[in-house]
Amino acid sequence: MASSSTTTISLSLATLSSTTATASSSITQTKTSSICSFRSHERTLSSSLLGTRIRVYNKTTRTRVVEKSSTSNGTTCLASSSVLPSALLFDCDGVLVDTEKDGHRISFNDTFNERELGVTWDVDLYGELLKIGGGKERMTAYFNKTRWPEKAPKSEVERKEFIASLHKRKTELFMALIEKKLLPLRPGVAKLIDQALGKGVKVAVCSTSNEKAVSAIVSFLLGAERAEKIKIFAGDVVPRKKPDPAIYTLAANTLGVDPSSCVVVEDSAIGLAAAKAAGMKCIVTKSGKTYPTSCSLVNFGFENIVLSSSAHL
Repeated sequence: MASSSTTTISLSLATLSSTTATASSSITQTKTSSICSFRSHERTLSSSLLGTRIRVYNKTTRTRVVEKSSTSNGTTCLASSSVLPSALLFDCDGVLVDTEKDGHRISFNDTFNERELGVTWDVDLYGELLKIGGGKERMTAYFNKTRWPEKAPKSEVERKEFIASLHKRKTELFMALIEKKLLPLRPGVAKLIDQALGKGVKVAVCSTSNEKAVSAIVSFLLGAERAEKIKIFAGDVVPRKKPDPAIYTLAANTLGVDPSSCVVVEDSAIGLAAAKAAGMKCIVTKSGKTYPTSCSLVNFGFENIVLSSSAHL
């Protein structure tokens, strides 16, 4: 099995604070530069996002201007504020761990092979399937679009059971990879979580993945001490999965925080859409699964910050 890439995200509590500010005015985009104006400025920031240099600086008294150099990627804007979020909510796959290409995909294919279904998901196909939230939903959509395997039952009820059995086995294989630590935690994630917890910011993981798999990642890779302080919302805990905001709304209600005071860390367009629909600020960190939709992420607005996968926390 190919080893998982160890991409990292560039983020700090100062950056998290910046997402609580509200951007105003307008954005002008060209091939070479974009300028965003904000109200209420306090300090100068410099951060490398999307492989470009972003400079946030004070002008005179009323505006702060963000400038960036030429890039083929989307535009990113930062606003400063000293107010920390009430909660920091992480997606799991692609955010805590780069799991998709060499984790979930491999486990799906091993399951298909064990059942002799004659199905293999290559990297490009899986990248497209990731636009669908949830493993069971992903398999169902794929079989409906192509064809159901000959070994699959014919009735809708039996097919749901068939999909559930495939997903159960896939989860077992995936958890074995996690327990063997063959899919390491992304560098910098533990540091950010420690910073947040140390400042009294509530931390949770909100994922469409199976709850057992998410719990295994949090427990085995973040450690038991951190795991006790992190609330997990995963799998079928809500009836509708991302891009529906249900899981983030549930998290805010359970944690007793206002959605507008939450910061979400995501890596996909459907995750970003879910966070935005829940009324939360969202930071998007690029991972191996972001590439099919990475260029469209910036269209969601000023309050969403896209971070390069090659930077450091």
